Amino acid sequence: MTNPKKIAPGTRIGHVHLKVSVLQRSLDFYCGMLGFELMQRMGNSAAFISAGGYHHHIGLNTWESAGGEAPPIGTTGLYHLAILYPSRAELGDALQRVIEAGIPLDGAANHGVSEALYLRDPDDNGVELYWDRPEQEWPRDREGQLAMFTRPLDVHSLLAEADAGKTRVAELLTTAPLTPRRSRRRIYNQQQLGRRIKGCDSRVRQRSKRRGRYALFQTL
Repeated sequence: MTNPKKIAPGTRIGHVHLKVSVLQRSLDFYCGMLGFELMQRMGNSAAFISAGGYHHHIGLNTWESAGGEAPPIGTTGLYHLAILYPSRAELGDALQRVIEAGIPLDGAANHGVSEALYLRDPDDNGVELYWDRPEQEWPRDREGQLAMFTRPLDVHSLLAEADAGKTRVAELLTTAPLTPRRSRRRIYNQQQLGRRIKGCDSRVRQRSKRRGRYALFQTL
């Protein structure tokens, strides 16, 4: 069934609601680390968080998932939620927060229309942090059609735009995973992650063990 009438241009995704295992652990990630504001909490069963005072951009609940595990590989569901930052400098600040918290990245990429970082929350949900380039800078083909791509992200330049970007990257890299059960994922020590960031410039592609993606470059 096809309706020829297009959706209203002002329509947008209002919020994402996630099933989580431990509410406080998720609040520590989204509010404590990323900086979202807690708008309302319902005991240990649900919470609603936002940026800038909106009623909620992300909902978190344990109604059907308290103490639960992440879905196994090969099942359908959420691929990732994407958090849009207003500027490149704010994305750089987000990267600084991630590094200081010792949270490993699944990837970092330049998509032409945007620059993006990929990681996972405590319940193994994919999370994208990104900023959009101005529309006039989006790559297009000869016919004027959008032509997104996936290329290495200059993370050093991104960090340099953050308020604390003058801090040497090597001094910030840590190894701490979010939770013990994440040990099945590839965790990088300081030397290894330093090489990973360097690998962005040389286009070294290393396949992610988690979902068979190119860890730095293959996610949109």
